[in-house]
Amino acid sequence: MTAVIEARGLSKSFGNTHAVRGVDLNIEPGRIVGLIGPNGAGKTTVIKAILGLTAFDGELKVLGLDPRTQRNELMKEVCFIADVAVLPRWLKVSQALDVVAGVHPRFDRKRAEEFLAKTDIKMDRRVRQLSKGMVTQLHLALILAIDAKLLVLDEPTLGLDLLFRRSFYDNLLNDYFSKERTILVTTHQVEEIENILTDVLFIQRGKIVLDAPVETLGERFVQVVPSAANVEQARALKPFHEREVFGRFAMLFDGKREAELAALGETRAPSVADLFVALMSRDDGKAVAGAKEAA
Repeated sequence: MTAVIEARGLSKSFGNTHAVRGVDLNIEPGRIVGLIGPNGAGKTTVIKAILGLTAFDGELKVLGLDPRTQRNELMKEVCFIADVAVLPRWLKVSQALDVVAGVHPRFDRKRAEEFLAKTDIKMDRRVRQLSKGMVTQLHLALILAIDAKLLVLDEPTLGLDLLFRRSFYDNLLNDYFSKERTILVTTHQVEEIENILTDVLFIQRGKIVLDAPVETLGERFVQVVPSAANVEQARALKPFHEREVFGRFAMLFDGKREAELAALGETRAPSVADLFVALMSRDDGKAVAGAKEAA
């Protein structure tokens, strides 16, 4: 199966600042991948490289194309939503549909109109008259109406309230299941998207520190809250993260069998958010055992 995004040694520096350092990626078709990391981790730089918006070192293929030399061809197959909508504020909603229909041969105007009919957005309203949530909905309607193979979302719901965020991801999922798409999304709201992801990519200081299918996380990682009498015994097994909550300690292990740890206390599979906090809290910047680490 040909990867939708394949990178080897992807790197980008701004002067003496290394924004991305030797990143390897292999994203298969039909996946929903979360590229997750704190501010300044390199998420947006990776996205810009994928979209052909910045120069980079290393090897990168997107849908079999080189973003540096084949960007025009690539953009026929890729759609993008950024955290800040770029639609002109004077533009009417109906005119926005006209513009996209005029420049993209694979734009389905009827599909965009059907999407907008489910919202409070009127065709005669100007962008400046819409709330930020409505502008995002309009942008999503334009993007989802294009028959593209790859959808790239960079903090798409930043600044939106809960209702708009929930509606956004519901619509995104409905579109995903009705078409053959691959989705790459960056966000800080890990809890909100972890249930829709098929894969996670954690990035820190320009390096990938975790690259795994979500379905395998429960097999690899175990969280233990040991009884007071077993705290030191649990620590002796070398958890890669520990935190204290209401006087009890929660410890995360990688590669330990749950049956092996159950005698120490309460065990469960950690959430994606749990793993994110744990890995971003490490001082050494190293990947957990078994994760891909940039060379």
